[in-house]
Amino acid sequence: MPPEIIALTRQVRALWHRFDWLPEWAVTGLVLLVFVGGGWVTHKIAFAILRRMVRKKDVFWRGVVERARIKLRVLIIIMGVGLGVTVSPMDPAPSADIRSVLLFLFILTLGWLASGVLDMWSVMHLKRYNIAVEDNLLARKHLTQTRILQRVAKVILFIVTVGLALMTIAGFRQWGVSLLASAGVVGIIAGLALQPILTNMVAGIQIALTQPIRLDDAVIVEKEWGNVEEITATYVVVKLWDWRRMVLPLSYFITTPFQNWTRENARLIGVAFFYVDYEAPIDKLRTAFEGIVKASKHWDGDVQVMQVTDITERVLQVRCLASARSAGVAFDLRCEIREKLMAFMRDECREALPRDRIEWPQGSDKGLIPPEPPVLA
Repeated sequence: MPPEIIALTRQVRALWHRFDWLPEWAVTGLVLLVFVGGGWVTHKIAFAILRRMVRKKDVFWRGVVERARIKLRVLIIIMGVGLGVTVSPMDPAPSADIRSVLLFLFILTLGWLASGVLDMWSVMHLKRYNIAVEDNLLARKHLTQTRILQRVAKVILFIVTVGLALMTIAGFRQWGVSLLASAGVVGIIAGLALQPILTNMVAGIQIALTQPIRLDDAVIVEKEWGNVEEITATYVVVKLWDWRRMVLPLSYFITTPFQNWTRENARLIGVAFFYVDYEAPIDKLRTAFEGIVKASKHWDGDVQVMQVTDITERVLQVRCLASARSAGVAFDLRCEIREKLMAFMRDECREALPRDRIEWPQGSDKGLIPPEPPVLA
């Protein structure tokens, strides 16, 4: 114990000896009340000083101080109670037990304080990026990295905090050592094959660093199209096109092939297929297609291509390509092209509609001429 604490203990004990006429519990309560009150006043003074110090700092430090207000108060009060128990006339055995519990709570509160600082840093980091804009690739990249790493860091912080706290209690010290060992790299590597939680944690770190997916990415998983809505420490929520939610473990995106339509940027090329007759005037259809695309509010002004991509025994396969600024807009553009080009063929270019042809061999048409009716006498 520090010499200052020993000296303070002797002075307080000499002081409370003057109150021998009071019961021991009353003296103990009075000492605890004084130290708790002193801790409360100390917190008020310290917090006022901290507020003044960060008043001209950036938003991060002001936010950290505001978020730490209650946590600092709990820490100072725990310290005050610990000092009060130490210098009070309480018996050594219960005094040691109480100090052990207070140390346990002190470590947990420190972890709580560190978690608040981590949350504040995440909020301030993400404020620099706006995911609501159309081209939000950079924002989604940082949002995905921050959210995943924040959750992983919180899990590790929780394990370390609880492990250190358990090590302060004699009966649970081995539990704390085991918990800290499981949080180490060796524990994670050894538990990959047996512990899905650790497997997904490692997968989350891989996703945060390499980013095969990001929040709001357009993906095709399990033959379903949707957008990545949420990435947690253990699973990913994909919002499907019909508003259903598909929940997949993080390890799925590391071990299973899937399609990411917005990996590099949000722009996409939409495709619409048509089947037309052999006699369809392709140049006329191409002109109509280009007019439809140029007049559309969904087109981004880049790609517009119409090509005959296949010839079957009945029809020509025509592929129309047009680019858009995002996956949702590309889907709307494809639908608009189909609707308007089909309406054009129906109203102004009916020869482009598919037709079936039948050719009879020569001489076989005689069998189709109905016989002359008999002449009645």
